[in-house]
Amino acid sequence: MEAVSTILVLLLAVVVSGALSRMLPVGLPRPLVQIALGAIIGFAANLRVQLDPELFFLLFLPPLLFLDGWRIPKDEMLRDAGTILELALGLVVFTVLGMGFFIDWMIPAMPLPVAFALAAVVSPTDPIAVSAIAARVPIPDRLMHILEGESLLNDASGLVCLRFAIAAALTGTFSLWDASLTFLWLALGGIAVGIAVSWLIVRAGDFVSRRFGEESGSQILISLLIPFAAYLAAEHLHCSGILAAVAAGVTMSITEFSGRGQGGTRVRRSTVWDMVQFAANGVIFVLLGEQLPVILGSADEAARSAGIGNIWWLLLYAVAITVGLALLRLVWVTVSLSISLVRRQRQGIAIRRPPRRLVLAVSLAGVRGAITLAGVLTLPLTLPGGAPFPARDLTIFLATSVIILSLVAASLALPLLLKDLEMEPHTEREAEEDRARIIAAEAAIKAVEKAQHDLSAGRTDADVYVDAAARVMGFYRERLSRFSHDGEEAALARRSELVEEGLRLTAVKAERDAIFASLRRRRISSETARKLVRELDLLEARYRPGTGGH
Repeated sequence: MEAVSTILVLLLAVVVSGALSRMLPVGLPRPLVQIALGAIIGFAANLRVQLDPELFFLLFLPPLLFLDGWRIPKDEMLRDAGTILELALGLVVFTVLGMGFFIDWMIPAMPLPVAFALAAVVSPTDPIAVSAIAARVPIPDRLMHILEGESLLNDASGLVCLRFAIAAALTGTFSLWDASLTFLWLALGGIAVGIAVSWLIVRAGDFVSRRFGEESGSQILISLLIPFAAYLAAEHLHCSGILAAVAAGVTMSITEFSGRGQGGTRVRRSTVWDMVQFAANGVIFVLLGEQLPVILGSADEAARSAGIGNIWWLLLYAVAITVGLALLRLVWVTVSLSISLVRRQRQGIAIRRPPRRLVLAVSLAGVRGAITLAGVLTLPLTLPGGAPFPARDLTIFLATSVIILSLVAASLALPLLLKDLEMEPHTEREAEEDRARIIAAEAAIKAVEKAQHDLSAGRTDADVYVDAAARVMGFYRERLSRFSHDGEEAALARRSELVEEGLRLTAVKAERDAIFASLRRRRISSETARKLVRELDLLEARYRPGTGGH
C-alpha cells in the first residue's frame, strides 16, 4: 500500500510541476521545477524511495530510449552521423580521460579509478532536459537532432567506461584490449538484439492482424512491451540493454513504413506514448529531488572522505567539474568543427561557419540527467575484501550536484545564446512536403477514378457514383492547385491556407460547443456526442499549429 501511495504522490508532483512551470513568470524549465518539488516532498513529507539502480534502469530507460529512437528523424540522423559519432564516442572518451585526471588532481583523497568512475558517469548527456529548457526559445532543428542522436549513443559508451572504472577500483587492474572487445560486444550485440526483437514482434503482430483482424488495444500494448523485451534480452546476453532499446525504436519506425496498420491505432498509440513519456520523464526528476535530503545528509561524510572540513568546498568541486565538462565539450566541438570545415573546403563544398553563439550553445547543451543519476547509484557499497568502497558518498554527491548545476547553467545561458538567433529558413523541407502532398493527391485522384469506374459499371444509378467521385476528386484537385505554385504565388497560397485553417478551427469550436449544448439539453445521447466530438478533435489536431497541421 505504501508503494502505491508513493507512486501516486510522484505522479501528482509531475502534474503539479507542469502547471507550475507554465504559471511561473520567470519561465523555469520543467525539470528544475520537478527537482524542487521532489526535494520538498523529501524534506516535508519524509518520503523515502530506495532507488535500486537495476530496477530504475529497467522501469524508466527502455521506454524513453525506445521512444527517442522511434521518433528521431532518421534522414537527419544519417546526414549528421559523423558528427553524432564524434560526440557520442570520441567526446565521451575525451571527457573521461580529461575529467578523470582533473578530478584526481583536484581531489587527491579520491583514488584514480574512482575519479575515472565519476568522470564516466557525468559524461552522458540528457536530451530530455535540453528539450525542456529550449521549449521556450527557438533552437535549430539540426542542432536538436544532433543532440538527440548523441544522447542515444553516448549512454552506452559512458556506462561502459563506468563499468571498467569500477572494475579497476575493485581489482586494481585494467586492460585496454579487454575493454575494447567488451565495448564492441556490448554495442554491436545490443544493436543486433534490439533490431531482432523489434522486427520479430512487429512481424508477428502484422501476421496476426492480417489473418484475424487488428485490435488497437493489443497493438498499443505490444508497442509498450517491445522496449522491455529488447532490454531484458540484451542484458541476459550481457549486451547493452540501452542500445538494444534504441535500436528497437529505430527498427519500429522503419517497420511502420509498410503502412499496414490502421490510422486509428496510430493515433491512439501516439497519445499513449506521449503520456508515458511525460510521466516517466517527470518521475525521474522528481525522484532526483526526492533523493536530495539523503544526499545532503551524507555531505559531512563526503567532505571527510575528500579530506576537507568545510562542505562548501564540495560545491566548489562540483562547480569546477561542471565548468570543466563545458570547457572540454567546447574544445572538442570547436576542433571537430574546424576539421569538418577544412575537409568540406578541400572537397569543394561551400559551407558557412556557424555563429559562435551556436557553438557555445552546443557546449552548454550537455546537460546531465537520468543516466548520470542511475549510473552513480550502481557504485558498489564495499570492496571484495569487505572494506567500504572509497569515496562513494563523495562521488554520489558530486554527480548529483553536477546534474543540478548543468541544468541551472543551461536554463540561464541557452535562452540568452539562442535569443534572436537567425535561423535558416526551412524552404527545402517545405518544398519537400509540398511535393509529397502533390504525389499523394495525384495517387488519390487515380484511385478514386478507378474505384468509381469499377463501382458504377453496369449500374442504373451510376450518376450517384459519378457525383460522389467528382466531389472527392474536387477536394484533391484543389490541393494540387494549392501546392503547385512557385514564388509569390506559393507564398500567397500558403497565407491563404493559414487563414483557411484559422477559419476551420473557429468552425470546429462552434460545432463542438453546439454538440455539448445539445448533450446538456439531452437532445442527443452521450454516445453520439462522444463520437462526433472525437471526429472534431481529430480535425482540430489536423489544423492547429504544433499538433500535426501543415
